[in-house]
Amino acid sequence: MRRPLLTLILVAAIAAGCESKPEPPDRTAPAPTGSTVAGLDWPTYHGTPDRAGRSAQTPTLHRLSSAWARHLDGKVYASPVVGGGRLFVATENNTMYAIDPRTGQITWHQQVASPVPLSVLPCGNIDPLGITGTPVYDAATRRVYAVAETRADGRVKHDLVGFDAGTGRVVLRRSADPPSQDPVPMQQRAALSLIAGVVYVAYGGLDGDCGDYHGHVVGVPTDRDRAPTFYRVPVTREGGIWAASGPAVRKDGSLLVAVGNGESTTYDDSDSVLALSLPALKRTTLFAPSRWRKDNAADADLGSMGPAVLADGRTVIAGKNGEIYLLAAGDLGGIGGQVALIMDCRGFGGAAVDGNVVFLPCTSGILQVRVGPGNRLSTGWHATQASGSPVVGGGAVLAVNSDDGDLYALDAGSGRVRARLHVGALTRFATPALWGDYVFVGTKRGIVAARVA
Repeated sequence: MRRPLLTLILVAAIAAGCESKPEPPDRTAPAPTGSTVAGLDWPTYHGTPDRAGRSAQTPTLHRLSSAWARHLDGKVYASPVVGGGRLFVATENNTMYAIDPRTGQITWHQQVASPVPLSVLPCGNIDPLGITGTPVYDAATRRVYAVAETRADGRVKHDLVGFDAGTGRVVLRRSADPPSQDPVPMQQRAALSLIAGVVYVAYGGLDGDCGDYHGHVVGVPTDRDRAPTFYRVPVTREGGIWAASGPAVRKDGSLLVAVGNGESTTYDDSDSVLALSLPALKRTTLFAPSRWRKDNAADADLGSMGPAVLADGRTVIAGKNGEIYLLAAGDLGGIGGQVALIMDCRGFGGAAVDGNVVFLPCTSGILQVRVGPGNRLSTGWHATQASGSPVVGGGAVLAVNSDDGDLYALDAGSGRVRARLHVGALTRFATPALWGDYVFVGTKRGIVAARVA
């Protein structure tokens, strides 16, 4: 598809520090009223700010069938989101698409800037690098937000871009880069969170951990009159916050983030789960394994999977070392302060939560974990067919296998395969989104929709 007009004017307006007003995109359509889709929105990664990944609207799942597929202008690493009756899909070509979720018709698309080619980066594994973190939809303002990695005048940067959900017009663009940090070795893979008019953006490093990068969370207000807030992991280097699920919101309103390994042998918030207060982004409590020094030295940290928050405030977390930790509500326990620990999961991505049952995305397959009375933690079924970040709906756990390109529906109680559907070439962290009786999966070619029956 051709790019929107007036691209040069847009760049000049941004350089001057003013709000961009590009021409309307190629296709427009009246915004749906939303009256027929009330309660069905899936506006953020895993549907809700706590990243539970559970849909109560999905009908009982017996089989999956292909509904439609669309070839887009780049690979889709971000999970799709749905708001106001529209499906929003972001590509690594820095393009946002608004799509009719029932028919697959593209209602508008907007490329905000050229992406960054891998050849100009010190390391990495995405080429080109554009929008990687999952966007977030704001029902109050009917806007959808994404972070685009771009290059202007030879300088790499990360911009928060806000789109009008009805027309695709860019209504906000401002820097999301942390202060005093070279943006070149930074990667924005984590899903965005939106709370009280502030978009929270987490950063890690490029694949290969090259360069002088530091894990950050940046709170970017959608109102230009307010200044951003920042949290920087106090490491000498590394400590990335890069799990695809992004920050999770606890019942007390704080953010939970999982932090990767650092270089220091003195504790510095690396290999940890941190609670950050809002909107100031101050660390209030933490958990780190007793073996954090060993984890850091072996790149076996907690940063690979986002925290799974239960309804009662307790948290389940698994990282690269194979241990599964249960953390108390409120105070996370400090170093070695878990309330329970079991083995058997190297977790990558985002977990799903259904009551006191957690479904973990382990490298060996989806693992069911039960949280019982008295902080008892136990494993249930283990399904080796799929290892991608799961979601739950219709009595089934849905997750992909990026090796065979298939979407699996596993019985939530037993783990047996209820249905399987080929969706095409997938990225490692491809995560389904649920909307009524539809399942959406981003692929290396675009977006695929399946129907539940």
